[in-house]
Amino acid sequence: MNDDILGFDGTAEILRAWRSGLTPDPDLTVSQWADRHRRLGSRASAEPGRYRTVRTPYMREIMDRLSPGDPAQRIVFMKAAQVGATEAGNNWIGFVIHQAPGPMLAVQPTVELAKRNSRQRIDPLIDESPELRGRVKPARSRDAGNTMLSKEFAGGILIMTGANSAVGLRSTPARYIFLDEVDAYPASADEEGDPVTLAEARSLTFAHRRKVLLVSTPTIRGLSRIEREYEASDQRRYFVPCPHCREMQWLKFERLRWDKGRPESAHYSCGSCDGAIAEYHKATMLERGEWRPTATAVDPTTVGYHLSALYSPPGWMSWMQIARAHEAAMGSDEALRAFRNTVLGESWVETGEAPDWRRLYDRREHWTSGTVPAGGLFLTAGADVQKDRIEIDVWAWGRGLESWLVDHIVIAGGPDRPEAWAELSALLDRIWSHQRGAHLRIARLAIDTGFEAPAVYAWSRRQGFMQVAPVKGVEGFNRSSPVSGPTFVDATEGGKRLRRGARLWTVAVSTFKAETYRFLRLEQPTEEERAGGGVFPPGAVHLPHWVENEWLKQFTAEQLVTVRTKRGFARLEWQKLRERNEALDCRVYARAAAWIVGADRWTEAMWSDLERQIGPVEEVDSKQSANPQLESGAVAGVIRHRPTRHGRRVFQSSYLS
Repeated sequence: MNDDILGFDGTAEILRAWRSGLTPDPDLTVSQWADRHRRLGSRASAEPGRYRTVRTPYMREIMDRLSPGDPAQRIVFMKAAQVGATEAGNNWIGFVIHQAPGPMLAVQPTVELAKRNSRQRIDPLIDESPELRGRVKPARSRDAGNTMLSKEFAGGILIMTGANSAVGLRSTPARYIFLDEVDAYPASADEEGDPVTLAEARSLTFAHRRKVLLVSTPTIRGLSRIEREYEASDQRRYFVPCPHCREMQWLKFERLRWDKGRPESAHYSCGSCDGAIAEYHKATMLERGEWRPTATAVDPTTVGYHLSALYSPPGWMSWMQIARAHEAAMGSDEALRAFRNTVLGESWVETGEAPDWRRLYDRREHWTSGTVPAGGLFLTAGADVQKDRIEIDVWAWGRGLESWLVDHIVIAGGPDRPEAWAELSALLDRIWSHQRGAHLRIARLAIDTGFEAPAVYAWSRRQGFMQVAPVKGVEGFNRSSPVSGPTFVDATEGGKRLRRGARLWTVAVSTFKAETYRFLRLEQPTEEERAGGGVFPPGAVHLPHWVENEWLKQFTAEQLVTVRTKRGFARLEWQKLRERNEALDCRVYARAAAWIVGADRWTEAMWSDLERQIGPVEEVDSKQSANPQLESGAVAGVIRHRPTRHGRRVFQSSYLS
């Protein structure tokens, strides 16, 4: 080729390019790659700019275990929220695209979260790192292989999916697998099995060359996937030196000290010399820390790490903030659970101890039979269908989910007896008087479909979904969404099959059973304290004087116990202490009905409006609703009042989806 045409010494340039092509890529670990090539943008990071592993030095070893040269195959990280774990996982993704191409699978709890993660994390990861931009074509290019859930690059592909999609989990073999927030995964992916097992099966053909990273904040002891995996590992802790005596130790919450009511006085007390360690010591301690195993792994190719927010680097969560968060959580099991999970990175021990039925008998209260006490603002019912009867409990609910047992009804005859269904239908039109002058109907009745489901679906369809909710109980905890649905199921009417003829709600019964027993253990004011203005705590359960011993025994008929699986792992299981437990089941269904009408999500304005409407009849007639959403019926779970032919004001719930 003519050098004049090229305008430069073409031979020398070709030789330089040839030598450059023969030069192997630098032999970097994941952390070294991140420090050299990773850029954090403002839309994906609170600290934009060059990624620096020294900012979170505890992540260095975890990332380097993901490097091809390390023998570890499975890396388990049980951690607090916001300690840098997700960014470390994204560093690994960038490293794979640039340095060690191969098929990779990244799994979020749901497909929707996978799409969000792709937009908010993966796209910025690629766009803001020049080395990655050149390997993944822009999505707008023709045949780019770059979509929302798939990123092709030379030598490999990144597939992103949700743990709720069995199709996504078995889509392709994968050498690398990133399982993020595994404790939020569903128990089964499209009823095809455990999502973690399905995903890991994709990597088995790569034998010793595979890498699997499992990351999550833990949830409930016995149910937590990440805790189960961590306990089977070598259980590494991050040991840091005391600035006073140099003793290496891992940080424990019980050694964080502060004066009550003064979280700004928080400091860490050395476990060796009892010296007070101040917040400003933390950066040096983290820099000089090291991971040490504290157990022997079941599988030598698995390494496990645990980290709490006590290790958060300066500028993130301080010890003062941790102390303040703990003080704010005191007195609430829900808040303490969130603190333990997200701040300490530890699982919550669910207490499902049933109270003694005799203690509940002694705690019964007196109010007029068949009357709703003053604090009750709406009614729900739970129905349990048995072979020879239908049992129904009607509960009144007030602010803070305080509840009162209003009625217990047993309808003789099973689902094969038309008269039994007629009696149950009549119950929906029954009216209960309120101590404050109003009259209430059942806002929502939840009926179990565990026995003779077709008959339950047919009856529910005839009544309409506005007042009746067929429910299916499933074991397990789901505090964020204990009731899911509705889903359409087939029903029959007049011998004809109707596709999508009924709406079914799924209830995580363990959640409401544990909540009920927790509410029953709340300290309640004595009669003297009540006379002096003492109030019941939120969630208090009120039982009437007419309730019988047998009902109380059924109400406390189960216990939450920890059982061991064949593999030696622990799990939680509700076990019956007595054969009959209908009272507890009906309570769970009635509680699910309260969730369905929206009580858990009502605002203060809605509760206040209900209290105004539920007041004396003459006041209800003369007042307009202060809440336009309630008045117009624009909110799910609205309680409305309407006149009957007898001239009474009756409150009824309508569910508007």
